[in-house]
Amino acid sequence: MPEGDVVYRTARRLGRALDGRILTRSDFRVPRYATADLRGRAVLETVSRGKHLLTRIDGGLTVHTHLLMEGSRRIAPAGHGLPPGDVVRLLLANAEWQAAGVRLGMVDLVPTGEEERLVGHLGPDLLGTDWDQREAVRRLAAHPGTTIGEALLDQRNVAGIGTVYRAETLFLAGTWPWRRVEEVEDLERIVGIAQRLLRANGERPNRVTTGDTTPGRDTWVYGRAGRPCLRCGSRISRGEMGTRPQERLIVWYRRCQPERAAG
Repeated sequence: MPEGDVVYRTARRLGRALDGRILTRSDFRVPRYATADLRGRAVLETVSRGKHLLTRIDGGLTVHTHLLMEGSRRIAPAGHGLPPGDVVRLLLANAEWQAAGVRLGMVDLVPTGEEERLVGHLGPDLLGTDWDQREAVRRLAAHPGTTIGEALLDQRNVAGIGTVYRAETLFLAGTWPWRRVEEVEDLERIVGIAQRLLRANGERPNRVTTGDTTPGRDTWVYGRAGRPCLRCGSRISRGEMGTRPQERLIVWYRRCQPERAAG
């Protein structure tokens, strides 16, 4: 599933193509909104909220989308051919550009004043202008018996982290993923690491968490199962955590992330 940095970049791309322009084509290929027509309205702005996208339209309407596992927003010159078959669920276009929503997990059209009905449950957005680290820590701490690995993926605690940033954050914090939240001594540090990682990658086309762009060395643990740690040389471990298929994968280094905290 695309994580907060990817969704943030997608919002920026959509904004450059659609914001401030009048829609000349509006095609919702979902039964609930099949008759909706936004032609003649201007797109005001496109923003990300965790893993969600909100495109605000003149007249007090918002198009809400979520990529889930396989979705994408493909931007091309207006009139460009669309992907074959029935994979396109949304098409918004102006005189210059078109944005096709392919295999989108969610498509909604709601009054802008009701956006919170769709995203109000989310915790503080790691890439949001209103990022609130104290609130993120408070929400995590409210689940003392939950493993820190599961708590970080709960978008109600903090919005934007997926399996990649969970693995990288906990590695850099030296924290075993199965440690319970109540056993984690410095939640502020963990949240701070996650926020810095996503911020650093919000504008990059290729994700890098190590500072080294060399293929195979651009992440500390994710995608390196069975390979040696870039710090200590020990071999990475791989397992499963949680119940949702897209959130089960967990990777960590036993030596750098011991089961018990030092001291």
